[in-house]
Amino acid sequence: MDEFYMRMALELARKGKGWTAPNPLVGAVIVKAGRVIGQGYHEEYGQPHAEVKAIASASECVSGATLYVTLEPCSHFGKTPPCSDLLIEKNIKRVVIGITDPNPLVAGKGIERLRNNGIEVITGVLEVEIQQLNEVFIKYIVTKEPFVVMKSAMSLDGKTATVTGESQWISSRTAREQVHGLRHELAGIMVGIETIIRDNPQLTSRTPNSKNPIRIVVDSQLRIPMVSTVLHYQDKAKTIIATTKRASREKLKTLKKMGIEVIVTKEQFGRVNLRELMRRLGARGIDSILLEGGATLNFSALKEGIVDKVQVYISPKIIGGKNAKTAVEGEGVLSLKSAFQIKRLKTVMVGEDLFVEGYIDK
Repeated sequence: MDEFYMRMALELARKGKGWTAPNPLVGAVIVKAGRVIGQGYHEEYGQPHAEVKAIASASECVSGATLYVTLEPCSHFGKTPPCSDLLIEKNIKRVVIGITDPNPLVAGKGIERLRNNGIEVITGVLEVEIQQLNEVFIKYIVTKEPFVVMKSAMSLDGKTATVTGESQWISSRTAREQVHGLRHELAGIMVGIETIIRDNPQLTSRTPNSKNPIRIVVDSQLRIPMVSTVLHYQDKAKTIIATTKRASREKLKTLKKMGIEVIVTKEQFGRVNLRELMRRLGARGIDSILLEGGATLNFSALKEGIVDKVQVYISPKIIGGKNAKTAVEGEGVLSLKSAFQIKRLKTVMVGEDLFVEGYIDK
């Protein structure tokens, strides 16, 4: 029954996707005498935590009840008071927790406080599933760097465009809708300058009732055309351009006057230092990035070790062409021993496309 109710809490937690960053996704369920009497989830950053929402929704007194919560109740003051104190105050009898707080500064302190006040605590219920749901938060809270998802859409023979450059649309409508949902869920979307010059993309989420990600353009020499769509949005999601000291000072000044944030990094292999960029984006509160290319940037990201997860949509089409683009180019690896290995591979059909997901073995 602990797993049954924790799964309810897990599904509640999913509802907060895209709105809680840099906070975790958390769901809570209150059970008394075999009945669910309250439930809630962390709906948005700065809003009440899941435990608070669950208690507020309770249909009867929660004294003596069991609380199921996906993440260890907090024990410190942040934007809201400690949830562990609230559970003690409300005389919760038993607390079942999915995962402990991954922040090494606070991990276990909420559990300790509950146990010291006579509350029975169970941990590790659906731990693996809840860790995966909160993989962005876990990496960010430990490293202060964003979790990076490299996404590509390709034909069955590995092409991302024809020899003429036509790429819309290789993937199915269903696949594209799923990607727009991911743009909402992650904090930023990053592309290389060649993608901007070639496609002039919007880099927005077209999912209803969603938010746009922060737009990040990697442009080592500041070649971005001033008419580019990403420079002229009037929304909350700002545009950031990452460049190097080779950038034109005059163009840099013009972009800053337009309200565009420009990050100048040291050079790495003659390009933007992506490791440095990740640290600086993390310092700005950007906890996750959807990397949507192009092929040269994809290889640089893999080479510099910033990619955490890979997602590929494989369309049942064969394009061919010796010079047709592929998802990852650059100089490539010199031997199979040096290939980037993918672990924990998962495949599923999304519309008519085969969706492949896995994690970079670091």
